[in-house]
Amino acid sequence: MLEQIVPLVARAIAARLPLLDGRHETAVRLFNGFLEGCPQLVVELFGETAVLYNHAHSPEEAADLMTAVQELLREQLSWLQAILLKTRNGSDEETRGMLLWGDHLTTKIREHGVRYALDLTMNQDASFYLDTRHVRRWALDNLAGKMVLNCFAYTGSLGVAAQAAGASRVLHTDLNKRFLNVAKTSYTLNGFPIDKKLFQAGDFWRKVSQLKRAGKQFDCVFLDPPFFSQTAAGTVDLNQGMARLVNKVRPLVKHGGHIVAINNALYVSGADYLAELETLSADGYVAIEQLIPVPEDCTGYPHTQTTPPVTDPAPFNHSTKIALLKIFHQKN
Repeated sequence: MLEQIVPLVARAIAARLPLLDGRHETAVRLFNGFLEGCPQLVVELFGETAVLYNHAHSPEEAADLMTAVQELLREQLSWLQAILLKTRNGSDEETRGMLLWGDHLTTKIREHGVRYALDLTMNQDASFYLDTRHVRRWALDNLAGKMVLNCFAYTGSLGVAAQAAGASRVLHTDLNKRFLNVAKTSYTLNGFPIDKKLFQAGDFWRKVSQLKRAGKQFDCVFLDPPFFSQTAAGTVDLNQGMARLVNKVRPLVKHGGHIVAINNALYVSGADYLAELETLSADGYVAIEQLIPVPEDCTGYPHTQTTPPVTDPAPFNHSTKIALLKIFHQKN
């Protein structure tokens, strides 16, 4: 097994080398095992730290593989300072990450010239989503002078990109205050002023209702929910669709404004998600303006992909399905 998989990982790393920078501040996915031949393993790079995600059914099942990949990374990327292992089916501590090698975890990266803070062991992921890189690029290119609402903000990267674009106001909301503190650190790294009123911890359903009652409106709303979440105020279940969430925030969007609607549910096909959005668009008040692709380092390249996706994402290119919706208050 190792004799077959390690060359696949080496080939995947070689394909990503042109994305790396000489200052080692880049964040990329080095190997997506779900599509590149080994569903037990995903490897991401954050600056000088490599993060291995062990998705095997038991922590021990892929132990030899993790050791072999660690050796490969140290050989191929000699400038690495640390390797972190996150074990999907391990203890809470193992899920958040155990240091395999090194003693200095990366705490910030740079993307499109913007700095983003990291807390690599705060959660089961790495606190920064690589698959929304093109959304951050869109924000930088389109949100100067705009009013922005970042729902389900997590560590705030989409809103940080909007702020870097020169947005007039960015409101971040998330259930977890600790996540929003990482967003504040990103502001500090970029020299942005911090207005604590613009970092609001609270339930999505309640926060949106409060904003409606206050008559608030935005040029752009980022809607990047977890695939499932439940509070006393409501349930998010992307397997059951996005329409309810889009309709919840639509009144907050100015005429001609946008919603970036992201559905990352693995078992929702691209065709089903598109059909749901087309149904929303049927009344003329919503238009699908653009499908934003996931970067190739996240999906794998044509010559490195060996495994078909669990569910066909077409016409999207990944199970993280990103649509830019334009909102109207008069019929389009």
